[in-house]
Amino acid sequence: MPPNSPTIIYSARLALRRPSSQDIAALFSIYGDPATNTFNPAGPYQNVAEAEATMERWLRQWQQHGFGQWAVSLKEDEERIIGFGGLTHALFGQQEKVNLGYRFATAAWGQGLATELSATALEFGFGTLELEEIWALVRETHQASRRVLEKVGLIQIDKVAEPLGGAGSVIYALRRDDYRAA
Repeated sequence: MPPNSPTIIYSARLALRRPSSQDIAALFSIYGDPATNTFNPAGPYQNVAEAEATMERWLRQWQQHGFGQWAVSLKEDEERIIGFGGLTHALFGQQEKVNLGYRFATAAWGQGLATELSATALEFGFGTLELEEIWALVRETHQASRRVLEKVGLIQIDKVAEPLGGAGSVIYALRRDDYRAA
């Protein structure tokens, strides 16, 4: 992690920590659930090997950049993972950007936890990491996720067509100067 980064970041209700290989079962449970993949054209994970590959990619991001996806739990029960989310390097077309993303178990939906995670990630990204800009990509039809991004201050900057047809995606972004001014 960057020199000033805490091992665990706490928000009002959440504990956010670097994931580990011990989290693969939780990752598969959440990413393998068809309900959490309603807006994901790739669909749910079919086997644990997919979760293992994702975890390897996430851990590489942590090694390369000092930050990445967090394992998310409630502060009152830090052993039980309810989701994953955070800031990762991602390609948007030909440009590498820092992407805000998250996915929660269905039991955690509707409680404002994605908004709380997103607000915490923005503060970490702009405050601790001193990033200039944070982006997010969401399906155009995923109204709940779009509301989360808009609540925390990201603004829609572009649309991307889906190459295989169906709903396209919307790109959101927020610059550090705009974040600080809000």
